[in-house]
Amino acid sequence: MLTGPASGDGGPTEADWAAAVAAVRGLSAEARVLLICHVNPDGDALGSMLGFGLGLRRLGVRRLQATFPGPPELPESLRWLPGADLLVPAVEAYPDPDLVICFDAASESRLGELVDRLDTAGAALVLDHHASNTRFGGIHLVDPRAAATSVVAGELLARLDVPLDAEIAVGLYVALTTDTGSFRFEATTPAVHRLAARLLATGINPGDISRRVFDTRPFGAVQLFGEVLLRARLEPAAAAGHGLVWTYATLDDLARHDQRPYVLEALIDSVRCTAEADVACVLKQVAADEWAVSMRSKGAVDVSRVAVALDGGGHRFAAGFTGRGGVEEVVGRIRARLDEALTAH
Repeated sequence: MLTGPASGDGGPTEADWAAAVAAVRGLSAEARVLLICHVNPDGDALGSMLGFGLGLRRLGVRRLQATFPGPPELPESLRWLPGADLLVPAVEAYPDPDLVICFDAASESRLGELVDRLDTAGAALVLDHHASNTRFGGIHLVDPRAAATSVVAGELLARLDVPLDAEIAVGLYVALTTDTGSFRFEATTPAVHRLAARLLATGINPGDISRRVFDTRPFGAVQLFGEVLLRARLEPAAAAGHGLVWTYATLDDLARHDQRPYVLEALIDSVRCTAEADVACVLKQVAADEWAVSMRSKGAVDVSRVAVALDGGGHRFAAGFTGRGGVEEVVGRIRARLDEALTAH
């Protein structure tokens, strides 16, 4: 197995694993399986879902779809992933699947217009690693200790006796590298490197994957990043003196540089390196007075507390939520919640 189960720390129990295995192995030849990941899928959400989907295909599951809420558009850095042929627009997803499996979604709200499948499906299985997961659905494989959802997906594939091949490994490796920041973040444990070694042993090319996922960006996006970073603001006194750095990108910014919203997902990495701030925040406009907010922490502040308080979710070091109102209004709420999170801590 890729990782060993643990008990007493909020991870899946042996009963949870057994229920998940039984749900998959009990599928009939004509069963319809729907895989769903969260809105605006990142590398972990998409890589875990497609990698697991390819594993189900190896098991002989024929009626299989993968999808996510919102516009059926992927970042160029992820469009090449093996298993992308499983993807269908949300409007074409099975309305009443026999089994629905959710990936990397901490709450029902992250499933958007697909949330009703939890009620219409014969069974619902949730694979996730967010400590803030609300335990929606019926069968929960939620492991806050896992560095990425792909760790959970890989473990379930192992328990289903699906051997790793290069196509499955690519998806799981992309997921693992994106959520560990190319093995730079605190979640990078010896177990993470052991899993990476198993994935690399299938023959995948880490250099090629890294270039595709992390090191390729349109010139328009480079110019957009420069403009948005120029408006960044540093507030050393925020978060009880731990510091906050933040910026924002508007729909007009995207239009002016002829870029799609997904290019902004990497912007937070350019902001979080600020030495004078523990907390970094990027607001990305998605509609009038609506913002997708990404937060990162270097460790002094648990940003998941802030996100959960604002109807979002995530981890201690990375979290997000949907903010409504003007930029200053949303940032004001973040400042207040940062102080509350530190007081609670």
